[in-house]
Amino acid sequence: MNVLLRARVQGLGDRGDIVRVADGYARNYLIPRRLAVAATPKIAHQAEAMRAKAQLARERERAEAEATARQLAGIELALSARASEEGTLFGSITAADIVRAIAEATGVTIEREHVRIPAPIKQVGEHPVVIALGHGVDVAITVSVAASER
Repeated sequence: MNVLLRARVQGLGDRGDIVRVADGYARNYLIPRRLAVAATPKIAHQAEAMRAKAQLARERERAEAEATARQLAGIELALSARASEEGTLFGSITAADIVRAIAEATGVTIEREHVRIPAPIKQVGEHPVVIALGHGVDVAITVSVAASER
């Protein structure tokens, strides 16, 4: 059975795609959950409109991600945390700490899931961090961690 996907379905396709699936999968899973509708000639025209709309949305999201990347490019965040005399932190700097520092420094709000920390930040010093904004747009920033006076 051919169906038009109304939402992205993992392993099957994106919204607006017409895909061939088993009849039972369509009738018992996709259609009742409103993830798909049976593909008819009339639906094929709707599919084209859905694809065009989805393409515009992807282009807009990519443009927003690139604008955010330009705002974040080259920034250096300065964070402080309690540390031992050897420079080892009591705890670690987390993605949530980095998101909070970015919001305070630039006013840009990003999701915690976008922060890619290659290794846990548990030492005083400079650490590279990548912000993955989606749509293939990544920006590298530097996080400088200093020992606090507490």
